Amino acid sequence: MKIPKRLEPLIEEGMIDDVLCQLMTGKEGMIYMVRCGNDIRCAKVYKETNKRNFLSRFSYIDDRRVKNSRRTRIMEKLSHSEQQLHEEAWQSTEVDMLCRLETSGIRVPKFYNFFAGVLLMELITDSEGNVASRLSDLILTPKQAREYHRILIKQIVKMLCAGIVHGDLSQYNVLVGSSGPVIIDLPQAVSAANNHSARTIIKRDVDNLTAYFSRFCPELAKTDYATEIWCYYQRGQLPYAILSGNTHHLEQEKSVPVNISDVLQIINEVIKKEMAWQRHKQTRLISHLSQC
Repeated sequence: MKIPKRLEPLIEEGMIDDVLCQLMTGKEGMIYMVRCGNDIRCAKVYKETNKRNFLSRFSYIDDRRVKNSRRTRIMEKLSHSEQQLHEEAWQSTEVDMLCRLETSGIRVPKFYNFFAGVLLMELITDSEGNVASRLSDLILTPKQAREYHRILIKQIVKMLCAGIVHGDLSQYNVLVGSSGPVIIDLPQAVSAANNHSARTIIKRDVDNLTAYFSRFCPELAKTDYATEIWCYYQRGQLPYAILSGNTHHLEQEKSVPVNISDVLQIINEVIKKEMAWQRHKQTRLISHLSQC
């Protein structure tokens, strides 16, 4: 196929050798299948700012929602260069999240490179080696629906333990690869600790998935994993809590005193992980600069 203009710089830099086809077009960008040496990968070309809803993206980058018209007008008056800076921050969030989540054991596409507004990452394939389907394109058995729902709830918990909430999770942002569900599209991910709307956002993510899977397994519609997950998160009991999707037992546990020592231990573990991640990023940056 003809090389898209946005991918030409990567061809010139030798990062990709050929563009095989366009896979899909999403809210954030266009996805292409590309060849890099002997490997087949995918390239996500982010849409230009004026072709996306900039104001809603800004609110996620800033880790808070737009709450009044005055602030909305201020953002509308941002210069092109200022909007470009926020756009770069928006894109780099996905790069950062892919690396952090993979390190935390969450199944996301492996990150390879980011250059000129293009993200190079792993091409997710199914058990037959074909491009993986979105969850929304599949017809599931009740057993498959229960299993995929269980896996994704577990992944959401792992993300929350890493301090991250996806922010736009649904059947459209999950691929079903050879090893099960893979979470994609992360530029709108937010910090669970710093975003005042984190509880609402994670509830929306969980409810989106539950509503979808309940089409194939109606019993899931009676569950409330979002409330249960957030309650255990606030108590510092994740990821060790056993989830049931039932919140009745939470009322009975309210009178149980919090184990301060366990909470402090979890906080220390999170701090250690964050420090290790920052050291890892610094090492990568130094390595990258030395190669330039």
